[in-house]
Amino acid sequence: MIRSDLQLTPQDLLPAIAKLWKSSAPKILSIDKDEVPGRATPVFTVEGRYTARGWTEWTQGFVYGSAILQFDATGDAAFLELGRTRTRERMAHHITHTGVHDHGFNNVSTYGNLLRLMVEEKIAPDRAEKDFYELALKCTGAVQAARWTPIANGSGFIYSFNGPHSLFADTIRSLRALAVSHALGHVLMGEKDTRISLLERLVHHARTTSDFAVFYGEGRDAYDVRGRVAHESVFNTNDGNFRCPNSQQGYSPFTTWTRGLAWIMAGYAEQLEWIATLPDADLDPLGGRESIEALFLKAARASCDFYIEHTPTDGIPYWDTGAPNLHRIENALERPAQIENDWEPVDSSAAAIAAQGLVRLGRYLNGTADGQRYLQAGLTTARTVLSEPYLSTSDRHQGLILHSIYHRPNGWDHVPAGSKIPRGESSMWGDYHARELALYLQRLAEGRNYTFFGCVSR
Repeated sequence: MIRSDLQLTPQDLLPAIAKLWKSSAPKILSIDKDEVPGRATPVFTVEGRYTARGWTEWTQGFVYGSAILQFDATGDAAFLELGRTRTRERMAHHITHTGVHDHGFNNVSTYGNLLRLMVEEKIAPDRAEKDFYELALKCTGAVQAARWTPIANGSGFIYSFNGPHSLFADTIRSLRALAVSHALGHVLMGEKDTRISLLERLVHHARTTSDFAVFYGEGRDAYDVRGRVAHESVFNTNDGNFRCPNSQQGYSPFTTWTRGLAWIMAGYAEQLEWIATLPDADLDPLGGRESIEALFLKAARASCDFYIEHTPTDGIPYWDTGAPNLHRIENALERPAQIENDWEPVDSSAAAIAAQGLVRLGRYLNGTADGQRYLQAGLTTARTVLSEPYLSTSDRHQGLILHSIYHRPNGWDHVPAGSKIPRGESSMWGDYHARELALYLQRLAEGRNYTFFGCVSR
């Protein structure tokens, strides 16, 4: 269980954050120097160098989004130019990519951050450039929402790249794309010019994910532990009925892959923040504010509670809470995560994502005992993941956050000489979300905020 530092504040983390940005800058430049346009996107490191894995190109937005965040945090205009140029040159195909569930990852991280900087007046206003970003974001939300499977109860979900039967826990974070597109006044146009609400699809997807991917200890099956998350939920597309939980990157359908858990934590927490900005009239046709916020909050609380209870004391989880050899690590959850062990790897990328979810939920519940508990657990986790031995300060290693895991079942992660498990490597999503976490905490320390929907003028 996480042992939270109850006195820790965002201001206390500013020295670690400054060190992160100093380490981050040369790594971004090194990755850009090595990247060849048209080749597969950098995904994870092998012996300190970023390599590709052509599963889907779901990490490209993190590559260029990292440069944009670097500018936001430090004011170094060279990184703005890099992120802006690469987004314009190389990201267009992601806007209309009909084959993936990753629009929120790729396009809100790039076009969304650039538009946010213009709205915040951190870059010079330019009407044509602003229109370009807005059009990209309108389109990406609609394309993502079109990847839709209806289910028997009248709801539905955005299906994963596995096909129309497959709902991934990850996709809750890609709802960013639908939210921004809706906030910009866009809709998905269907047959006979039917106007399909992106907000409606967002709420339906969130409800389906809550109903079938998140567990609440209510007796759904023999492994229904409150807060547990199934990576994949499988549906019969002939009749729309749920068939079973599954897992692509976790150990099993009945254990919890911790990065999938982290996506749920961060996704619901940030959607709660966004929903709070909407007028009641937008939510009334979908069941009303009270029921929608209760749904999102139930999932956020349960997943965050499970993370706190099933993570080592320093906030860094092992890659799956039911990993088969976890029991061989003595007192695994009663001491800091053991990076060097013979049995199961840790996953720092899950911690980087989860920390933001915990802090956001804590701030959403500001003034309550639970809110303080989530906030302090998030800050404690952030302190660990943003510092050595997880922070990579060596210019010889292109990764920023070490000890990330990609796909343990497929054996894709590098096992260094002398080790029995993967360790010492980084992932593009882990590095990006560590930067996003650092920027968020830096802004909180300065009395400001950072949200994905800050790109929408109000």
